[in-house]
Amino acid sequence: MVDKGRTGRRAGPCRAPRLTRRECLGGLAAAWLGAGPLPALAEGPARIACLEWTSAEMVISFGIEPVAVADTKGYRDWVVGPALPAQTIDLGARGEPNLELLAELKPDFIVGAYGYGLDESAFARFAPTFNVPFYDGTGTPYRQAEDVTRELGLRLGRKADAERLIAQTAATIAKVKRGLSGLANEPLAVVSMFDDRHVRVYGKGSLLQDVLDRLGLVNAWTGETNDWGFSSFGIEELVAIGEARLISLDPIPPHIRIRIDKSSLWANLPCVRAGKVTTIPPVWPFGGLAAAARFATLLAEIS
Repeated sequence: MVDKGRTGRRAGPCRAPRLTRRECLGGLAAAWLGAGPLPALAEGPARIACLEWTSAEMVISFGIEPVAVADTKGYRDWVVGPALPAQTIDLGARGEPNLELLAELKPDFIVGAYGYGLDESAFARFAPTFNVPFYDGTGTPYRQAEDVTRELGLRLGRKADAERLIAQTAATIAKVKRGLSGLANEPLAVVSMFDDRHVRVYGKGSLLQDVLDRLGLVNAWTGETNDWGFSSFGIEELVAIGEARLISLDPIPPHIRIRIDKSSLWANLPCVRAGKVTTIPPVWPFGGLAAAARFATLLAEIS
């Protein structure tokens, strides 16, 4: 695998102008890339539990430290930013949160996405609940993220914070768009790799596609996608993108990366032979506005 490094940066004289673009993003980039949550502007429920990563990302984006989050290690590996506070309690698996622990924690409010197997009624007995209804077909993921941000802001008494988050995300994407150079002139495809034979590529109906559209970038993958906005197939099918730039999202398990590096199937892909593979830090493809801004900011780093 051709790896440009953890941040996807290329060596050489391109670093100086890229630093300028990063500076033009101001203080926003630190929050999007995981340096910490945005500052809180208002009071809200003191104890909030999040049942999965998207809800946790949204709550932290309001400047709130959740008392507990399901699968905290997974959040730190796959979501990264905004950063999960060190003292956050792990609620167990996202698909099966620890109800006994939840009862002991006595949360004031529970936030989760209940469309992937969790029954909201199972948690309503502990505290008022809020559902994050992403990918329900009522709108694009980005627009839904804005709507849910406003709704959650009202429920948490953070209306001003919600509008600030929406405005800052739009401003970040707009600034990245103005600063794009190399990427603006070439199609790209965004993938996650979980083994050395299969790949997940993001396209129509995904949050990442919405960000690419707002940046004016062309997605080289135009194939069919599922309800979550991605396709999964054999790695050999990436031949369809030709020599387009391939953006690979971390994390890739080390043993899988070794296998990919040794794979002749991988080595013979046109994009690999052309040296057009860039690895960037993790972005949660099913996240909210913070994920959208993080993705745009990371693309600015490699442009």
